[in-house]
Amino acid sequence: MSTDDKTAASEEMKRKFKEALDKKNAHHREGEAHLDGDSAVHGTHGAVTKREFRRKSG
Repeated sequence: MSTDDKTAASEEMKRKFKEALDKKNAHHREGEAHLDGDSAVHGTHGAVTKREFRRKSG
């Protein structure tokens, strides 16, 4: 196998991987972005006080 054959094979492999990646990314972008939606989390719940750590006795 000459270097030209290796380079051509390498370029062909890169092209195939690029096509597969583009196809995968296009599939993931089909849905709605939900960028204007509101988050369900609006604040912290429960942990209002500062944590206290004590050394174990005994």
